[in-house]
Amino acid sequence: MRHVADEAVGGRPVMIDLSVRYQRRTPALQIVVEAVARALAGTAGARLLLHLHQVLSWATLLSCLLRIPLPERPVPKVLGIDEFALRRGKRYATILIDAASGQRIDVLPDRKTESVTAWLREHRGVEVACRDGASDFAQAVTDADPAITQCMDRWHLWHGLAEAAWKEVGAHSACWAKIGPPVSDGRRATNTRERWHQVHQLLDTGVGLLDCSRRLNLALNTVKRYARHPEPEQMVRAPAYRPTLVDPYREHLRRRRAENPAVPVTHLLHEIRELGYPGSANLLVRYINQGRVEADHAALSPRKATGLLLTDPARSRDEQRDLRTNSPRPARR
Repeated sequence: MRHVADEAVGGRPVMIDLSVRYQRRTPALQIVVEAVARALAGTAGARLLLHLHQVLSWATLLSCLLRIPLPERPVPKVLGIDEFALRRGKRYATILIDAASGQRIDVLPDRKTESVTAWLREHRGVEVACRDGASDFAQAVTDADPAITQCMDRWHLWHGLAEAAWKEVGAHSACWAKIGPPVSDGRRATNTRERWHQVHQLLDTGVGLLDCSRRLNLALNTVKRYARHPEPEQMVRAPAYRPTLVDPYREHLRRRRAENPAVPVTHLLHEIRELGYPGSANLLVRYINQGRVEADHAALSPRKATGLLLTDPARSRDEQRDLRTNSPRPARR
């Protein structure tokens, strides 16, 4: 004799006594339990079922979820392949989707080339593989079926363009950053120029890249980066400053220093404090020494400058539109 729980009637639990071997729930209640398990699983699903007058543990719900058969999905003609992190920097997996509908087809436990190749060989019918720019997925598709057309999806294409633009903007920051504080001063800029000259002096004498890295005690990729740039100025990065409490009083400081270049900092501090400046004197001195008062515009980081270039003007914010329109153009080199 089994006591089978059924759907509640009138807010009261229903029990059916029948002689069966294993069944614990009627098909109607099993459908409800499976739906809750799909949506919430675990502890959250158990709490919801308690309000439906069904007492089930989180482990039972997980068991129900694992017993639900996976739906059979047809092999798409356009397959999307991408990786995602199960634990960032430690463990990754691969997701396969129907690129036309966005529906998930399968998930592979790793991102190895062999796993993707094996899946494609078992699921024939893919005509186009939409992937990122990684060579591993490209090799996997080629190994599985060279007739499959390979392409890049819009997100990865735009992401690659943004990364390339960011690197190019950073390489020429000495040009466009002239609208901000000077980039020629500072220990970091001096070290960059000295290191560039050291690398190129060795390269001009016939020393290889690997030997340069050993002699200068630098990483090989660092030496390659210095060797790619024909001028040291292309490697000098613009200073990246965070907004400070002095920014709202920049125009006043600029006007006063233009009228009297020798005005003491203590006088400037007294004047802007009367205007509402709540910061310290050290912050004002550092702001002036960085050249941020006389600059035509606040310094832009390479990533922010790249955002101004790539953002659709119709979707730009007011401050972005003003910055793009009012910033003076540096002279072309």
